[in-house]
Amino acid sequence: MKKPLRFNTNTIHGGQEPDKAYGAVMPPIYQTSTFAQTTPGGHKGFEYSRSGNPTRHALEKGLASIENGTYGLAFASGLAAMDAVIKLLSPGDEIISTNDLYGGSYRLFRKVFEPFGLHFHFVDMKDTGRIESAISEKTKLIWVETPTNPMMNVIDIRAVAELAQKHKILLAVDNTFATPYIQQPLDLGADIVMHSATKYLGGHSDVVAGALVVRDPDLADRLYFIQNASGAVCGPMDSYLVLRGIKTLHVRMQRHCENGAEIARYLRSHPAMEKVYWPGFEDHPNHEVAKEQMNDFGGMISFVPKGANYADAVRIVESLKVFTLAESLGGVESLAGHPASMTHASIPKEEREKSGVTDALVRLSVGIEDARDLIEDLEQALSSLG
Repeated sequence: MKKPLRFNTNTIHGGQEPDKAYGAVMPPIYQTSTFAQTTPGGHKGFEYSRSGNPTRHALEKGLASIENGTYGLAFASGLAAMDAVIKLLSPGDEIISTNDLYGGSYRLFRKVFEPFGLHFHFVDMKDTGRIESAISEKTKLIWVETPTNPMMNVIDIRAVAELAQKHKILLAVDNTFATPYIQQPLDLGADIVMHSATKYLGGHSDVVAGALVVRDPDLADRLYFIQNASGAVCGPMDSYLVLRGIKTLHVRMQRHCENGAEIARYLRSHPAMEKVYWPGFEDHPNHEVAKEQMNDFGGMISFVPKGANYADAVRIVESLKVFTLAESLGGVESLAGHPASMTHASIPKEEREKSGVTDALVRLSVGIEDARDLIEDLEQALSSLG
């Protein structure tokens, strides 16, 4: 039996081998829509790039490897990957998701799939008892984000997996914020792991892509069918960029985590701060769960200044010079955003505020710059509060 590679080595070599044609170390970009056949149906493993492409296949093997999975699927975006998962279901089925959810996920669930007869329940998943209370005979999927976006809540994957297995319900985990460097949900009992590969996996803010990883062959076959039939696949150039990003995931995440810890502690000590949300604080809700299922606490932080309102939060993010005011996260550069008007604007205000996403909340994606420059930038931006 081949000895498994440790994570840092696996990001570079896992599922990969030199190109068979010329020995290229990096998989070539097969920028082609179709492949020549010797006879109808006679080909060398690929016939049409929607159904399969060698560059995408290399990425999919790499994705499976770093998540300790068996089958990887690469999509045109994270939402395209989610779309494929929800298409496993049928009208009348029910889905339980966290009430603290990325706005694009919420929009997909409520605006796209609910009109087709699917029913979504949004609950506070920090307490698994609330999940069990929401389960009915029609529940077919539990959708988890952890840490959540943008409140950084931590959900006990192992406990939810035991609950899902007890009731024979699929469990999918959005692992975008943590990445497999920090946690590996399949090892904790999840059936499906999802990523917006646009974020930390790509890591350079130059690609939009999504990913699913599973172990069960029947589930993989169903998802592959949906991927091919619906067609929202990751193109060869995008596949190459994500695969290149994965090769430095471990070193980038180490710095993201180091900087994230330094920024979180700086913010918490700042006299203008009311709340700072980061799983590494000992008094953070479910911090003990985070220590158990995560190897580190990541580079995502949210905060609310004292007495701040919408205008104050906007003034802070507009005053930043090193942090870039932009959508997205997980790139090498630090980004700042205002969830209420950006990433979570599609969620009704009353629903947002129930989970803590107020108009005064600011979200940071801490990059890999020198932490001292980031702290100085935050210091001058926070001084705009007066």
